[in-house]
Amino acid sequence: MAKITYIEHNGTEHVVEVANGLTVMEGARDNGIPGIEADCGGACACSTCHVYVHPDWVAKLPEREDMEEDMLDFAFEPDPDRSRLTCQLKVTDALDGLVVQMPEKQI
Repeated sequence: MAKITYIEHNGTEHVVEVANGLTVMEGARDNGIPGIEADCGGACACSTCHVYVHPDWVAKLPEREDMEEDMLDFAFEPDPDRSRLTCQLKVTDALDGLVVQMPEKQI
């Protein structure tokens, strides 16, 4: 389990425990957290699970793969360093304490 903090664009924080093996996107979906739409269901075929990773966590996450890089081109105001698709972040104990912030909107 990892405790993950999801911060809505308006600043509202949601701290939830997400089981290992799920994705950060599934953690948001399963806990009813607004701001992550996940239209494609986690297939990395859209950008509606886009978040900004807290700067302290950027270097701790696995590198983006090419498909995620391509999909981030369609995200709302992507940040070259902090933007990630939550469907591509697999939860492990190493993600305990992860903080992500949702953009103003998902497109």
